[in-house]
Amino acid sequence: MEFGIVQFTSDRGLPPQILAPLIEAAGFASYFVPEHGHIPTRRDTAHPGTGTAELPDDRYMRTLDPWTTLAAAAAVTERIRLATAVALPVQSDPITLAKTIATLDHLSGGRVTLGVGFGWNLDELADHNVPPKRRRTMLREYLEAMRALWTQEEAEFDGEFVKFGPSWAWPKSTQAQIPVLVGAAGNEKNFTWIARSADGWITTPGETDIENSVGLLKQIWSGAGRTGDPQIVVLDFKPVPEKLAKWREIGVTTVLYGLPDDSVERASGYLAKLAGKLGLAPVLA
Repeated sequence: MEFGIVQFTSDRGLPPQILAPLIEAAGFASYFVPEHGHIPTRRDTAHPGTGTAELPDDRYMRTLDPWTTLAAAAAVTERIRLATAVALPVQSDPITLAKTIATLDHLSGGRVTLGVGFGWNLDELADHNVPPKRRRTMLREYLEAMRALWTQEEAEFDGEFVKFGPSWAWPKSTQAQIPVLVGAAGNEKNFTWIARSADGWITTPGETDIENSVGLLKQIWSGAGRTGDPQIVVLDFKPVPEKLAKWREIGVTTVLYGLPDDSVERASGYLAKLAGKLGLAPVLA
């Protein structure tokens, strides 16, 4: 089981070229960032955390672009995985996005993990002409089309939302398969989608019954004919040894922690303290 850091990026926090090397040097294995291209000022969709249109954090409207952020992190690190928690692919052109992600994977030496979401903010999706009741199908097509562009010499795709004829597109992804994880509630519907179209699950902040959820995911995964085990990324808030030992036992692959990012001093101090609690060894330059 590995440990990573998720930064709720904003134009007021530490930039990735400063923070990512600190994360790597402290011994963490991954760096995750979110995506929100814009937030409509008037929204009918309730935030899953507040239950109303009110946002719990103004960083939702100040979030940095994830791919530019991870590219900056890639340039100043050598080891940590560069990931999203979560990106919203259906808000981009799939051919262009495939090129961006493949380029990042190429330049980073194969360190990209693509965490995706269906999108809770239907008002945000609407501005991208995403039909809310078809967003899961749209995401599936986007992923299938991007995988074709990442791996096939001459890629083509003919779907409901994505269509292109035989095409050349390089670079291909450095990894044979860029891992795709889905950030969503732990339920049968979402796990069935993951078993068909992704490589693993990222928990939501409100997930409480990790053990039973992981058991259900593995049952659905196996029932769908998938081999091996799904990747499981858990958002945690406080490292408790007994809890972490149980998660390791049931097959959790990565545990993520947030951090203060308003200064180098606070971030460095927090990372050192957290790494010590987790038993991580600093990486020497």
